[in-house]
Amino acid sequence: MKKLAILGSTGSIGTATLKVCAAHPEKFRVLGLAAGKNVRLIADQVRIFKPRLVCLSSEAAAAALKAALAGKKPGIVWGSQGLEQVAALSGTDTVVSAISGSAGLLPTLAAVRAGKNVALANKEALVMAGELLIAEAARRNVRIIPVDSEHSAIAQLLNGRGLEHVRRILLTASGGPFLHCSREQLGRVTPRQALKHPRWKMGSKVTIDSATLMNKGLEVIEARWLFGMLPEQIQVVIHPESIIHSMVEFVDGSVLAHLSHPDMKGPIAYALSCPERLPDVVKPLDMARIGRLTFLQPDDKKFPALRLAYRALAAGGVMPAVMNAANEIAVHTFLEKKISFSFIALLVKRVMDAFRYQGSVNLEAILWADRWARTESEKIIAKMQ
Repeated sequence: MKKLAILGSTGSIGTATLKVCAAHPEKFRVLGLAAGKNVRLIADQVRIFKPRLVCLSSEAAAAALKAALAGKKPGIVWGSQGLEQVAALSGTDTVVSAISGSAGLLPTLAAVRAGKNVALANKEALVMAGELLIAEAARRNVRIIPVDSEHSAIAQLLNGRGLEHVRRILLTASGGPFLHCSREQLGRVTPRQALKHPRWKMGSKVTIDSATLMNKGLEVIEARWLFGMLPEQIQVVIHPESIIHSMVEFVDGSVLAHLSHPDMKGPIAYALSCPERLPDVVKPLDMARIGRLTFLQPDDKKFPALRLAYRALAAGGVMPAVMNAANEIAVHTFLEKKISFSFIALLVKRVMDAFRYQGSVNLEAILWADRWARTESEKIIAKMQ
């Protein structure tokens, strides 16, 4: 039986993970949960799964959870230190890292340093500190197992094959809700429109990233570290049906593809059970009913965020952390209706253009670059008011 801690238990990945656990109680035991401020939902999760330790984002939320629970209560902590406590909780062997954004970096690192395998849904941790995390995992002899559907697909397709046999990997992207919009139409996009993803049900930040294609850019950087691929070996292709989750092209010219319905329970279940497979996780495909599968080249003039991610990857160092932080501020500001949809990528570009750093790359430098980029982003936005 695997013993789990779930970081981000009230989000879309966290709740889907708990559904997998509930369907297979003989295989999974949840010892730790961490969430934000959704006290009602995490109280329900505590009653069902009876974890030993729970973390919420604030002291007030932690107090509210204590008041909401009757009888025997788990240990309840709060804040960033509490989050790292759950990540490193004694007795767990696998940590599901599903916190959105840069907030997931330090607890993910804490889990690795505590010798836990990590089922990673927080792509920003690898975007910001991929080299550091991969090296730390190797030192601790732990696995980082991808939960993103695209990277899960690649891991399954590679299945231990040496990279000398691989020519490139192809990450598929749905194209988001604005695939066929003109540049003029994109300038008028509202947050409500951007939050309507055509295929996936996700949190607000990743949904906006999907609409700008920044999410795919983050996944390119993630793939570079997960699979040791060069940037030129990682290609993005638009696939609106979201049936093929990624492909691997081998040196002989053959291509293997991973297909399933777009349901995050599939990659979650595989991350938790691999190399075994759990039964009846995702409904079977009816290929005749699907009819056809479509592929398109990304339009980097309409969606420049993808190009920015390749630029950050080429620059290396702490530039990916700068890009990620600027994007987080841009998305948040767009959702507050203070900037336009089209300005999201432009803000990221301006912050990247302004950045200068020649020092070494370590955790302190990464966190400094993250703070600098947020401050610079706020300055640019303030000048627009």
